[in-house]
Amino acid sequence: MKFETIIGLEVHAQLLTRSKMFCRCSAEYSDAPANSFVCPVCFGMPGVLPTINKQAIEYTIMTALALNCTVHEHTKFDRKNYPYPDLMKGYQISQYDAPLGQDGWLTIGEGEEKKRIGITRVHLEEDVAKLLHRTSVDGKHYSLVDVNRAGVPLMEVVGEPDLTSPEEARQYLMKLRNILRYLGVSTGNMEEGSFRCDANISIRPAHCKETMAKVEVKNMNSFRAVFRALQYEENRQRKAVADGQSLVQETRGWVEETGKTVSMRSKEYAHDYRYFPEPDLPPIMLSRNWIEEIRSRIPEMPEARRDRFVVQYGLPLYDANLLTGTREMADYFEACLDTKSYGRMPPESGAKEISNWLLGEVSRIINVTGCDIDGFGKSVSPERLCELALCARGDINIATAKSVLEEMFKSGRSPADIVQEKGLSQITDDHKIESEIAAVIANNPQAVNDYKAGKKQSLKFLVGQVMKATRGRASPQVVNELLSKKLGED
Repeated sequence: MKFETIIGLEVHAQLLTRSKMFCRCSAEYSDAPANSFVCPVCFGMPGVLPTINKQAIEYTIMTALALNCTVHEHTKFDRKNYPYPDLMKGYQISQYDAPLGQDGWLTIGEGEEKKRIGITRVHLEEDVAKLLHRTSVDGKHYSLVDVNRAGVPLMEVVGEPDLTSPEEARQYLMKLRNILRYLGVSTGNMEEGSFRCDANISIRPAHCKETMAKVEVKNMNSFRAVFRALQYEENRQRKAVADGQSLVQETRGWVEETGKTVSMRSKEYAHDYRYFPEPDLPPIMLSRNWIEEIRSRIPEMPEARRDRFVVQYGLPLYDANLLTGTREMADYFEACLDTKSYGRMPPESGAKEISNWLLGEVSRIINVTGCDIDGFGKSVSPERLCELALCARGDINIATAKSVLEEMFKSGRSPADIVQEKGLSQITDDHKIESEIAAVIANNPQAVNDYKAGKKQSLKFLVGQVMKATRGRASPQVVNELLSKKLGED
């Protein structure tokens, strides 16, 4: 029997506000000592009154609009009651039947494989404290509670069960994170816990509407982990049915070390959270003018910007996809195209040339050093990068240009200063190159004989020797042509 996989994702994203959701405590808790960013409101102590973080409301509305949701003018907060050690007051302030955003969508895939994935709701709540599990020297297990995270604004994006494979789930998460980063509302770092995902996965016979028991998968802290966990769970469920076993509705945790999911608890019955309106917070009335003002601040989204790069700058779709992978990289690229130096480059090839630099050598430096494009830009401005691209068109060859870029990144100096100081200008005198070629031929008789015997790869060796002798200042193309001519004459 053939089975279909049905996946729905619930994503929690911490919002980039300076203070927490319902108090003045700092939300930048990541490097702070445990329990140092706390107050009576964080603990939910008797007599305290929460106040609403307006910036968090704006960020959630902006996200909902970017995800094509309907934002209603009336919303409210509710109490979600459940007992757990990381929730000291016994309830979480969340939203239930009047979320900020509803009925939206985003797309994944390209061309004929493009697919719309529904967004059920986008709502706002407070994060909970963090449990730290420890083992004492005598082998006893215990847990500590760090309350710094409690109360940080947490936005939840609940997706429809429209995903049909682990790969689609990965694409959805990457697309959603990119949108949040473009909006500037969240860092989207799964490894740091600011972007967290729970997945609901089930299977059903092909062409059947009813699914089998739904399994919730937790503890996935990377896109790779989400993909592997869903892939494992998909195969586990199909094998269990094939072996005649019954699937049960449960919560399972992903164990990275073993590459498996393990049962955590049964979910045979839905938990009764006993939602009721938060009595300490009044309902919120959102003016339509304010909602539209927030909409006007939404930047150009990644997909639209990618398509514009293809049309406006004539870039290949592959390049445009990578350049718009982050807002910062796309901004740097367009800043390059606004410089005076870029204006001196051929319009028919300049954008592609800058794209090659950014996706090639610049990305390599970023990966090696661990910085980001903003950090790179502090040393190498868009103007300087375009100056280097111009130098590589005549003053120096591409190999030398790469070494010059590294020096620019380290020192912040201009390419012209580095080229002049180190004497790296390209040799354009054919007579000087021919003299170096003659010396290389004289010093490498075996390679010359191999070439004449038909071993064409020997030419690459001889070209390399000439480039080495000229410290990379000769044009490889010119060297190749002159060397081939000289060997042909001999």
